[in-house]
Amino acid sequence: MMATEADETASSELKKRNEELEEQLRQSREREEHMQRQFHAAREQLRVAEEAEERLCTQLGELEAEAVQQAREYHDRIVFLMDQLSHANSLLNNTIN
Repeated sequence: MMATEADETASSELKKRNEELEEQLRQSREREEHMQRQFHAAREQLRVAEEAEERLCTQLGELEAEAVQQAREYHDRIVFLMDQLSHANSLLNNTIN
């Protein structure tokens, strides 16, 4: 009879230990799934950020090209006005002399 009680006790302890291990496994799987979801979300955020960076770089390049073009046009306009002013000044000096 003692062997039976010992067997039952051992069996009960093994069953309890098995239940604990199964619970730990379940929790571990839940944590793993949670971490995978977080990883995928972070990867998606990174992808979106990289696309946004590419768009911003493209826009910046376009703005820089536009700024250079405007600066050239502004410079050409200043040179034109300086030539006109110089010509007008020469005409004035010729009429005065």
